[in-house]
Amino acid sequence: MTPTRRELLAALPAVAVAPQLAAAAAPASGRFPIWPGVAPGMPSPPVVEEVVKRSPNGSADDIAWPHVATPMLTVCPAAKPTGAAVLLIPGGGFARVATGRNPGNIARWFAAQGVTAFELLYRLPHDRWAAGPDAPLQDAQRAMRVIRARAATWGIDPANIAVMGFSAGGHVAGRLASRASLKTYDPVDAADTQSARPLVAGLMFPVISMLPPVAHAQSRRELLGPSPDEATSIRYSVERDLPADMPPTLIGQAADDQVVPVANSIVMFQALKARNIPAELYIIEKGGHGAPLLTPDGRPNLWLQRFQLFAAVHGLRI
Repeated sequence: MTPTRRELLAALPAVAVAPQLAAAAAPASGRFPIWPGVAPGMPSPPVVEEVVKRSPNGSADDIAWPHVATPMLTVCPAAKPTGAAVLLIPGGGFARVATGRNPGNIARWFAAQGVTAFELLYRLPHDRWAAGPDAPLQDAQRAMRVIRARAATWGIDPANIAVMGFSAGGHVAGRLASRASLKTYDPVDAADTQSARPLVAGLMFPVISMLPPVAHAQSRRELLGPSPDEATSIRYSVERDLPADMPPTLIGQAADDQVVPVANSIVMFQALKARNIPAELYIIEKGGHGAPLLTPDGRPNLWLQRFQLFAAVHGLRI
């Protein structure tokens, strides 16, 4: 049985266990590193951070990170917080992380609903971190724990945090939801006593499986290398071995997605239903990869509308 919100809150250590210094360092808005000092498993020579423009004519903040040395959270605080929060995990095919230094449109939309939003800049396996394919999951787990440990900074209920991932970020979000209890790093401070499990998950045009022919070839290669064996491919396929406490999950994708096969969303939905985990799947006819979640005038499209309702049914106060 999926734990209720009350049960999840009771299982969480009190926010007061977080170090006072860490809590004091948490900004009300802006960006901050999620690890104290260097992230675990820095290779030698160390990673040199790099930023590139996504489009020659794009805005100054329309950027991506082919190399990430310092994982960060960008906070978009709610003006009138409900106590809810969401961790947003961008994509980039594990070749880069497509996120700016300032909150994006989706983060701002959540904040307008009273939901404090956090955008995650995570490390990439091709930079040879010691954790290899688990480096992005390390950052996602750490981000959830830091948000919970510092929840009072933003008026957040530490049991009331969702995750939403996009494209390759959907793979990271899916692994966070299904592998929240997997030990991927040694604790570094009291924040790591917190649970990494989100209350509810949203997976948008997600990379899910690492098994051909469903796998997104670039994500598989960047995450696992050029020729991963079957056992490794299964291990990093989100739809495999879902736990009984997998959070309720909503999935959205376009049928004409020419980048990530829509079969990823279908196999994930089938796996969720096979485990009797609450789930919804919305496949639109057209939209391609990265179909917008907001209309040009800022109103939510189908997936955001349904996530708002779905998350509320499963305890997220939106």
